[in-house]
Amino acid sequence: MPKVFVTRQIPDAGIKLLREKGFEVDVYEQDQVIPRDVFLQRVKGVDAILSLLTDKMDAELMDAAGPQLKVIAQFAVGFDNINLADAAARNVIITNTPGVLTESVAECAIALLFAISRRLVEADQFLRDGKFNGWAPMMYLGNDLTGKTLGLVGLGRIGEAVAKRMSDGFDMKVIYYDIKRSEEFEQKYKIEYRELGDLLKESDYISIHVPMNEKTRHLIGAEQLKMMKKTAYLVNTARGPVVDEAALVEALKAGEIKGAALDVYEAEPKTAPGLTELPNTVLLPHIASATEETRGAMGELAAKNIIEVLEGRAPLTQVKQ
Repeated sequence: MPKVFVTRQIPDAGIKLLREKGFEVDVYEQDQVIPRDVFLQRVKGVDAILSLLTDKMDAELMDAAGPQLKVIAQFAVGFDNINLADAAARNVIITNTPGVLTESVAECAIALLFAISRRLVEADQFLRDGKFNGWAPMMYLGNDLTGKTLGLVGLGRIGEAVAKRMSDGFDMKVIYYDIKRSEEFEQKYKIEYRELGDLLKESDYISIHVPMNEKTRHLIGAEQLKMMKKTAYLVNTARGPVVDEAALVEALKAGEIKGAALDVYEAEPKTAPGLTELPNTVLLPHIASATEETRGAMGELAAKNIIEVLEGRAPLTQVKQ
């Protein structure tokens, strides 16, 4: 009977699929990152691991599992927690969950655009603190999105979903930067390509949608933040290290940009010193894909990838190694 280790409690749909196949499924049910020593012990003898971004998947871990380990199915699109070279050397297949979380992450990015530009979190707290004494013409003035320029750093599935909604729905001018141009998408949705520096200078709102790798680490740092308009807002629902968080704090304090809305952080769960004290921020605890529908679909896709590999077929969404 194939053995599968799941590193955290996930929605039941994926677990159910695995058990219906007769697999022995062991789930680490504590609501926290699994301690390394426990992790190394629990994976012994397993054929598959269903992992999260918070799990370090390297040679030590794979060797602890043993030579029968065939697949690591990541419960996420990103996979920078997995050492692909170590996996390739051991013939371990790596899969992820692209596509199924596109809509929910795009919706969250858009929600953050509205929240930061209209100062919704500040205003909510103002009322809860009992400070609301009636309507006032200068109270919590924000900014419109309609007619403004939205710059997308990255035009993958999620960036495209944001572009379509904000261009069609809110009459925003959408520009984008990506290592690969999509002229077909440009024509279809009337968006325009820019080099990164030009995008930073031109945009009123910037939303980040690039994967995490060595080329994108600190893609937005002190130099790039200084290029932005003083009236601009930055939104990040991609990966924390894409933005130099300490530099962002300084830029926000100095008024180099107007505000920032983040769902991801450079050293999660920690945040850069001073970030949580800034009023011109909206800060979420990495929940962009956190809908019942999406997390259920992610679990199902991860489980299906495991089933395909363990039954001798190609996985549905294999990561190139």
